Amino acid sequence: MIHPIEAESYRILETRVDLSHFGPASRPVVERVIHASADAEYATSMKVDDAAVDAGVRALRASAPVLCDVEMVRHGVHGVRAECHLPEAAGDAEFTRSALGMRAAAARHPTGAIVLVGCAPTALEEALDLAEHGALVPALVVGMPVGFVGAAESKARLRASGLPAISNVGEKGGSAVAAAVVNALVRLAAPTSEGNAS
Repeated sequence: MIHPIEAESYRILETRVDLSHFGPASRPVVERVIHASADAEYATSMKVDDAAVDAGVRALRASAPVLCDVEMVRHGVHGVRAECHLPEAAGDAEFTRSALGMRAAAARHPTGAIVLVGCAPTALEEALDLAEHGALVPALVVGMPVGFVGAAESKARLRASGLPAISNVGEKGGSAVAAAVVNALVRLAAPTSEGNAS
C-alpha cells in the first residue's frame, strides 16, 4: 500500500513532468527516480527502455542478487538480496576499493546478477571491463554514478556496450537514485505490481 505522502508526491510529479515518451515498463522507473530526487531533469536524461526493465524484473523474479558498488547503495535497496563486496583495505593507483569490490562481486556471481552502481565510476568501469572479458555476464547493469570525474564517461561507455542497461546522461546520479531504480524494479517484479515504484 502506498503511503499518502508518496501518493501525493506522484500526483504532483504527474502535473509537472511529461513522461509519455517512456514505455509502460520504463515509466515507473523514471517516476521513482524523480520522486527520490525531486529532480525533473531525469525525465530527459534517463536512458531506459522496456527491454532493460523486463530483464531486471526477470532477474529479480529468479532471485538474482544485486551487486552494489558501495554500502550506501546497498542500504537503499529493499525487498531483495543486495550485496556489497567493498574491501576494507584501500585500493591502489590501478584499482580503487570500489573497483576491487566489483571484481570480488563478479567472482562470486559471474552470471545473471544485477549490477548496481550509484557512487563510483571506477566500479562501473570495472564491471564493463569484466563483461568485455567474459568474466561477468550481468542480467542488467544500472549505472548511475555521480561526480565530475568519470561519471558521465562511464555511463556513456555502458550505453555503448550493448549490455542491458539503465543509466542517465551526465554527471548527476548517486546512491539514492541508483537504489530507486532497483526499488522500482522490485515493485514491478512483485506478483501484483502496484505501478508506481517504491
